[in-house]
Amino acid sequence: MSSVVSMLRGNIRQYGMIIALAAIVILFQITTEGVLLKPLNVSNLVVQNAQILILAIGMVIVIVARHIDLSVGSVAAFVGAVGAILMTKQDMPWPFAVVICLVLGALIGAWHGFWVAYVGIPAFIVTLASMLLFRGLTLVVLEGATVGGLPEGFKDIGNGFLPEIGPDTGLHNLTLLIGVGVVALLAFLEFRKRSASKRYNFDVLPYPFFLAKIVVIALIVLGFSYLLADARGLPIVGLILFVLIALYSFIMARTIFGRHVYAIGGNVDAATMSGVNTKRVDFLVMTNMGLLAGLAGLVTTARLTAANPKAGTNFELDAIAAAFIGGAAVTGGVGTVIGAIIGGLVMGILNNGMSLMGVSIDWQQAIKGLVLLGAVAFDVWNKKRTAGGGGAGAEAEETKAPPPDELLAEIDSFDSGMGQPSATNHPPDAPKT
Repeated sequence: MSSVVSMLRGNIRQYGMIIALAAIVILFQITTEGVLLKPLNVSNLVVQNAQILILAIGMVIVIVARHIDLSVGSVAAFVGAVGAILMTKQDMPWPFAVVICLVLGALIGAWHGFWVAYVGIPAFIVTLASMLLFRGLTLVVLEGATVGGLPEGFKDIGNGFLPEIGPDTGLHNLTLLIGVGVVALLAFLEFRKRSASKRYNFDVLPYPFFLAKIVVIALIVLGFSYLLADARGLPIVGLILFVLIALYSFIMARTIFGRHVYAIGGNVDAATMSGVNTKRVDFLVMTNMGLLAGLAGLVTTARLTAANPKAGTNFELDAIAAAFIGGAAVTGGVGTVIGAIIGGLVMGILNNGMSLMGVSIDWQQAIKGLVLLGAVAFDVWNKKRTAGGGGAGAEAEETKAPPPDELLAEIDSFDSGMGQPSATNHPPDAPKT
């Protein structure tokens, strides 16, 4: 039991957000008299919050690298507007328009990356300028009007669902099969992770608790899959989102690039001296954010079935809030893709639950602001706790390593050459000659 408690304390940031999400779900399930977890409402939650969750994936990477991006809402609106113009007024097939828009988003991100990484302008200033620039260009491209008449295939990206397969069971069979496959994959990964941890003598959960964890994960995934299958199945945008979560979780946890991002966020000077090309990493981080902002813009345009000059408003604030609520550190170096998704779900369920309860939009904004403040305050408190009370980011005195013997020998040699007594040759109370 002591090992379980110690592991929970060591991962209080991650487990705290999961517990908070579960508490919010239970609260609104009770206060809305069961409406929150109705199959149709769960399906709507995925569709309505997909673009914010896509942005949160990129935003948490930006924040881990100690930057910020205030332009994602405007970039999403601009890319969506360009896509709508290409598909309607230029009669371009929608798959080609999607590819062009994704490239456009990546180019905008590369533009940000150039100024941030190679010129040295803070990301806050660069993306603040772009927020104004691309909001204005969106109005120019759309001429201040809404552009509709989009192809049905494109609109399915934001509003469509996976096709039906197999016999009529009253449920969406393909969604259930995907749910079972995800459970099997997650269980395999957990067992492999546990085996690797034991091989290197790392602490692991006792086997009964480990099995209980697997069971809880399986029940959550299968329950979520059942609710979607009981509605209209897994939304296409939900499938896109799940692929992005898996891909970016792998990149951040298992690739050299991901480790470099964490290294730069933790200590950029140490990363530079270790041979990390910090400018290149920063450039790629901002480029990736532009790519995901372009994708979010296409998803938003498809869901609304039209390009609107006001689209994307406050997207950047929701994405930043999702990253911080999900455990990203204000100072960089800490944060996960899964944590950002949990933070986005917290914000999405808060919006949905309060709307179902009839809470006015002004109070919704106030409550979300308090939630964000509380999440950041929790992060600062957690840093102070793990640092032994020395302040955020402080290092406890007992955790500091003594100087290496090689350094002491070099100092002794230098002192001897200068005609000074060596610190290691004389005790502290010995008279000096």
